[in-house]
Amino acid sequence: MRSTPHLMIFCGLAIAALSGCGRKADAGGAAAAPGASAPAAAASAPPQNVGVVKVRQADVPITVEASGTVTALQSVDLRAQTTSTVAQVLVKDGQNVRKGELLFRFDDRADRAALDKARAQLARDRAAQADLERQLNRAKELKAQNFIAQNAVDTAQANFDAGQALIRSDEAAVQAAQVAVGYNELRAPISGRAGIVSVYPGSLVQANATAAALVNIAQLDPIAISFTVPETQLGSLLSATRAGQLDVEALPPPGSPRGAASIKGRVTAVDNLVDATTGTIKVKAEFDNKAQALWPGQYLRVRVTLRTLQGVTVVPQAAIIMRGNERSVYVVGPDNTAKLVPVQLRQAVGEQAVVEGLETTAQVVIEGKQNLRPGTPLRIQPSGGAGAAPAASGAGK
Repeated sequence: MRSTPHLMIFCGLAIAALSGCGRKADAGGAAAAPGASAPAAAASAPPQNVGVVKVRQADVPITVEASGTVTALQSVDLRAQTTSTVAQVLVKDGQNVRKGELLFRFDDRADRAALDKARAQLARDRAAQADLERQLNRAKELKAQNFIAQNAVDTAQANFDAGQALIRSDEAAVQAAQVAVGYNELRAPISGRAGIVSVYPGSLVQANATAAALVNIAQLDPIAISFTVPETQLGSLLSATRAGQLDVEALPPPGSPRGAASIKGRVTAVDNLVDATTGTIKVKAEFDNKAQALWPGQYLRVRVTLRTLQGVTVVPQAAIIMRGNERSVYVVGPDNTAKLVPVQLRQAVGEQAVVEGLETTAQVVIEGKQNLRPGTPLRIQPSGGAGAAPAASGAGK
């Protein structure tokens, strides 16, 4: 009986130890129990500030941009076709000229003298021909009266025929002399704008194809732009041209005033081969240029509209999340939480993207999506996303 107090102390320590083990077992059981799901964990997170935009339905043009060079539809270098001196220069630098307008006049005294000589020769031979005609008629009359032999008539006929041929030669010589005189007046072969005149009165000009041009005339209205597009766009380009007129626009060049409008035109030709070294194909477009905003030799960008997607869903490209080949966006769920929705990307158009898989009333997250998980509560703020109308702000939780 004396050992009873010791027995009671031992039992108390054992019970305390068992109680501690129980608490540790409870704690270990709680740690081992399955955790809450990811959406439930995200729902317990504080609301995230995000910017959202509403998806929109629109007709989206599919375009391709390229660099092009402005070229005149017609450009002519004027050169002299005779060797002479310049008598008059009737065109000024940069002047607009009309087709047929007189631009240069050369010293034509020698050519006019040659023309007068040819005309005199023609007159002389015509007088001789008249005499030969009278001789032929007289020979025929005498032969009818048997006063001369037939060979005399034949001789008269031969002389008359030779005289006719000589007259035709003289007439050709007169025409050649007239052409030579005409070369002393140089007229505009096309309507357009003259360049810098390179001769002055008294300058010597020569009929030489390699000589410097007297002036260049370029047609400015309408005008053309030549550009190249990748051969990967050839199929779409040819399909568009077969379907009808293919529109193209020349974008304002760098340094243009703010708000400068593009210039509309149309594709007129697609080259008949692809350049194997660059993998591109040449295209030519024509533009109205009454305001002369386009200038030959100018370098600028052009945009060709290949086709138009009708009534498609458009979202900002900044809203799209890319993981390998998968594309998805965060949308605002009915309970104002983040919802990850997979989408199919049909076409990227500048800062916008045409997608499939979204409801027309969806609001997509464009700002702050990097901090989201499915089920994260959202505090919606106005978005600065370009190209889409901002959605109405919702109440955060």
